[in-house]
Amino acid sequence: MNAVTPSDTVIGFVGTGVMGCSMAGHLLDAGYQLRVFNRTRAKAEPLLERGATWCESAAELAPPCHAIITIVGFPQDVEQVCLGDEGLIANGAAGAILIDMTTSRPDLAVRINEAAHAREMLTLDAPVSGGDVGAREARLSIMVGGDREAFDAARPLLDLMGANVVYQGVAGCGQHTKMCNQIAIAAGMMGVCEAMAYARQSGLDPETVLQSIGSGAAGSWSLSNLAPRMLAGNFDPGFYVKHFIKDMRIAIESAQAMGLDLPGLELAEKLYEKLAADGHEDDGTQALFRLYEGD
Repeated sequence: MNAVTPSDTVIGFVGTGVMGCSMAGHLLDAGYQLRVFNRTRAKAEPLLERGATWCESAAELAPPCHAIITIVGFPQDVEQVCLGDEGLIANGAAGAILIDMTTSRPDLAVRINEAAHAREMLTLDAPVSGGDVGAREARLSIMVGGDREAFDAARPLLDLMGANVVYQGVAGCGQHTKMCNQIAIAAGMMGVCEAMAYARQSGLDPETVLQSIGSGAAGSWSLSNLAPRMLAGNFDPGFYVKHFIKDMRIAIESAQAMGLDLPGLELAEKLYEKLAADGHEDDGTQALFRLYEGD
């Protein structure tokens, strides 16, 4: 298979939300022909204004595409858009590459791969990390599982959206790697919130504290990028609380299936469940700080 290049190449993109719109925009900038579908057309308007073609359904989008990228909300959304009579696989062309960049279930990635092979298509499960900022600046970390042939062919596309693209193995390995990422973030976010709450309670200036600890052993992406937002009371979503809860549930269920106990992750999931129950499921993940501030 030849590598995907801009010349006469049609890319489908399903899911033009907080991250997807920026990611698709990088493909337009590179000269690819882009077909888009989203449940809410308004979220795709910035891309349509730049020359993307609107499609009314996944079934309409799929037939002419050489590669199709999906980044939707939940595993059930992935299943709906990829599988079934009106899905991408049933209506896609033989030889096309289906790249699911949603954080989803590893076992679903395996099922999608099997269904695609039956239609002579290739698949990648390629979830991302880096949030809205990483998507806008094309600095995402992309964790890829699936067909090695598909990875080699799709690498030019992935490189347009991410700065750290790593092939992890067969179908499902990308999603398992993303679970490792989310487990680390869940525990880390509790630490960031508690550190900032402690700084305030002790009378320190938290912003000044960040200058000291952000570049030391405690440094992390969350501390550098999300702690300033939480201190400013900015809880706008770079990544939704409701989606993070979904990810943690997947990780917990996958760990249980492997006989692995993850008490730190289970605690984080309970705290985020409380945050969502308080009406903040559409906030960004940094909104966990609300619980420590008594908000």
